[in-house]
Amino acid sequence: MRAMILAAGRGTRMRPLTDTTPKPLLPVGGKPLIVWHIQRLVHAGLTDIIINHAWLGSKIEQTLRDGSQFGARLQYSAEPAGGLETAGGIAQALEFFQGQPFLVVNGDVWCDWQPSEAIQQGLRMLTENHLAWLLMADNPPQHPEGDFVLDADGRLTDKPCNTADSRAHALTFAGIGVYRPTLFQSVQKGEFAKLAPLLRQAMQAGMVVGMRYSGQWEDVGTPARLASLDRRLSAG
Repeated sequence: MRAMILAAGRGTRMRPLTDTTPKPLLPVGGKPLIVWHIQRLVHAGLTDIIINHAWLGSKIEQTLRDGSQFGARLQYSAEPAGGLETAGGIAQALEFFQGQPFLVVNGDVWCDWQPSEAIQQGLRMLTENHLAWLLMADNPPQHPEGDFVLDADGRLTDKPCNTADSRAHALTFAGIGVYRPTLFQSVQKGEFAKLAPLLRQAMQAGMVVGMRYSGQWEDVGTPARLASLDRRLSAG
């Protein structure tokens, strides 16, 4: 299995830190955020990794180079200014995955989930004809309404609109997922496209599954959350 790390965002909420440093290179726990991802992927045996970038992308390439210092084989997918959004970025890099299920990790999250699980889920997707598998987390304070509903059978559905109990049952997408290339067949290379509409369409067909993760997960979206995570990791 091959993997992708999404690193094309501008990181507006992280300013002024991201005015001169791309968000994935911000240090946390003694090393850049993206290095945590690369090392976890390599440890799980996922050494072929592609990284998309837009804002200050040259700094990402200059810092990580070919990835050999981590035991990885890195490639890069450069996007135009502003990026192509998640689905557009994945579609542009689709050839890298050689037609097989692949793992995608948001570059602005931190999680102690083990990526070796992705390999098993990729095999399951082929036998059970799923298009996506998503890692779901409990809703953080900044996103109390959640994203999708996970049923007892592990199937994901869109949360009901304007109902009180939707908040109680919806979980937050952790920004980590395994996908089949077929999910992105409607997106043209170089096209700006978001991921959520594709997922919701696949959910309507019953082709998206997931798992609730109760370990450590953090959406590192603001300087305050970055500083908090840095303190926890630095303290061991």
